This record gives sequence, structure tokens and C-alpha cells, in this order.
Amino acid sequence: MKYKMKNTITRLELTSDELRNLQLNILENLIEFDRICRKYNIKYSIDGGTFLGAVRHKGFIPWDTDADVVIMRDDYTRFLEACKKEMDETSFFLQDYTTDRYYRWGYSRLLLIGTEYVRAGYEHIPAKNGVFLDIFIMDGVPDNVLFRRIHKFLCLGIRKILWSEAGKVVHPNYFMRKWYSVLSLISRDEIFIFQNKLARKCNKNNTELICHMCSPHPKKHSYGFPRKLFEELSEYEFEGKLFYGFSNYDWYLESIYGDYMKLPEEEDRVSHIPCSAIKLFKN
Repeated sequence: MKYKMKNTITRLELTSDELRNLQLNILENLIEFDRICRKYNIKYSIDGGTFLGAVRHKGFIPWDTDADVVIMRDDYTRFLEACKKEMDETSFFLQDYTTDRYYRWGYSRLLLIGTEYVRAGYEHIPAKNGVFLDIFIMDGVPDNVLFRRIHKFLCLGIRKILWSEAGKVVHPNYFMRKWYSVLSLISRDEIFIFQNKLARKCNKNNTELICHMCSPHPKKHSYGFPRKLFEELSEYEFEGKLFYGFSNYDWYLESIYGDYMKLPEEEDRVSHIPCSAIKLFKN
């Protein structure tokens, strides 16, 4: 591994073999998640670069270092209950703000126990770490146009406050780092209490749109995605396995990435989640 510095943050530059081994470790999380969901008939979809990788590469995007899935709130609640019976707790840890007092993100993660993946710039956050699968939970978005705008603003506030513990270190602007230092004084638990109240209120109705509240959406879908996406799911090959994704993959991926089958420029083929420390199982 070679080290390189940028904005005083140490990043590891993985070799091609290390990167591939990391991807195969991540795959173990996705396989376990899928196994439990299939057994209990829980709907989910691979998402983001994982979905793009399945369609364009039939596996990981060659430079990708994470995997994502999306799941509706009700199905996620069922998944939590299923994990109590099914998940191998010697190999996996389901991480959210209730299972890790230092975890600050509004989505959950399935960690591979025995591995390590420390995000560059996040070393001061003492939350458990490891090779992970991100699980984004989808909630309703108000149908009323005005309430949608308010909802979007509230989600942005939640996201920025939760990220403030990282932002006060990694944001490139000095004054923004100071601003995030102030935001980081707000109680993490109070923010999650507010987020849960907002989610419950928005999930009372079968709204047209859904969103994951604590992760930014692409510009075309700044308020959320159509709920009907979850009505039809198909299987997609990914690293020799089959995982579920939205049947209308072309519309979904085009609306996020544009010409998604076209590879980005060489200089843009980099991970958006660099690490400063890593430990993997060998495959």
C-alpha cells in the first residue's frame, strides 16, 4: 500500500489485488443480507453504484469500495426481527444508532466482523468499523408541494447535523469546519428522535414519493423517487450471484447517472469512500 496526503488527511492507495479482495469481503455482507431477506420474503433493491455495477459489469464497478441496498421502512422493521433469529452474530454486526452509541449516520450498516475499514478523515469517530454494506431505509415524502419543500429542508438539516462530527475535520473550508464544530454539539440522540418522529408522520399515508432521509438524492429526484419502483423487482447477476433490483432499471439508472453505460473519464475512476486503515479476510 502507498500513502498519499491531501488536505492533511491520510488516504491509502490500494493495489488492484487489495481492492479486489475488499470487494469480495463486501460481497459476503450482501450475500448474508440477501439470504435473510429471501427467507422472510422481504423486498429490497440493490442501489447506487452496486445496481449500476450489476447492469454494466455484472459485478462491482472496478474501482468501487462499497455496496448499497434500499429497503422500505416496514420491510426494514421485519428485517431487524429476522436478524434476531437468522443472522450469524459471530460473523456479522448490524450497526445503527441503537446498537452503536457512537454511530452517527441515518442509515444502517451490516459489518463483517474481523475486518477493518476506517474512512479517511473519520479516525476520531469511535464507532465500530469494518467492511460494510450500507442499508438505506426509505420513508414517505409528503404529497403536498409545500410540505415536500419543508420535508426536504428538514432532511438536509438532519443530515448535516449528523455529519457534523466528520465535517468539523474533513470539510476543506476553515469556516465550515468551525460551523460543523458548533453543529456537532447538538445531541445525536435528539436528532434521531426527531428523525423517527418525522418518518412516522410521513409513513402514515401511502405517498407518491419515497426517500432515504439521511442521504442526498440526485438533482432530478431531489424530493424522492416514485414508490411504485418497489412494486416490481427483478433478479440481476452480480459477482456470479443473483440479487434483487428494481425492474425498471433503465429509467432508474438513467435518471441518476445519465448515459450510465458509458465509462467515466480515467481520472474520475476513483472510490468516493477512501480509507486510512484496512484489514481484510483473504479470498
